[in-house]
Amino acid sequence: MIGFPIALVFANGFEWYAHKYVLHGTPRKGQGRYSPVPRSMKSHWAHHKIVRTSDYEDLGYAEGLSNWRTRNEVVSLLALTAATTLVFPVAPFFTLGTYYAAGRYFYVHRRSHLDPEWGKKRIPWHFDHHMNTNQDANWCVTRPWFDYIMGTRVVSSPDLMESNPLGIPLPKVIEKPFNRLCRKAFPGAFRRLDERQRQEAEKAARQKQGAADTSADEGRAA
Repeated sequence: MIGFPIALVFANGFEWYAHKYVLHGTPRKGQGRYSPVPRSMKSHWAHHKIVRTSDYEDLGYAEGLSNWRTRNEVVSLLALTAATTLVFPVAPFFTLGTYYAAGRYFYVHRRSHLDPEWGKKRIPWHFDHHMNTNQDANWCVTRPWFDYIMGTRVVSSPDLMESNPLGIPLPKVIEKPFNRLCRKAFPGAFRRLDERQRQEAEKAARQKQGAADTSADEGRAA
């Protein structure tokens, strides 16, 4: 049975890796981004463009499998679970864990973009992924575990941020000492987290001021 929680950690790590290197692709000097699965990268950047211009909403998910981007996501998840099925004879609970993780990924991702307020509250790390000034960060979708481990969690606002690094609601009697323990055990990681939060707030403020200045100039010109 230990295979099931191992699968959840594995899935979160794979989620981080695939999102960064497959869906976003690796930037190349003088060339477009490289992805080993170009169609998935194309689908994902189309998703980003829609979400960025519609306040985090993507109604393509409401169209079901008739939408090519949704269909591509479902097919990719089915292919991944087909691969993990190969180890079912020796690791049945691990395989079942990957099935659960894939199903939960699609449910959480789909719901968050059909119900932006739900997404903002339940998976703020993914909201930040789309709506921050830098969209090449916050790679996790279901839980922020590997963003904390890899140092890629960039918080836009303390009010929006998850209440603990697990991204799981915990009783306050457990959550407060757990957060203190995490900060004490990994002081450098949390200093970087705080610094990135400050930098993001500054960049967002400059971006907002720039937009306001442009609007004012256009108003004067008119």
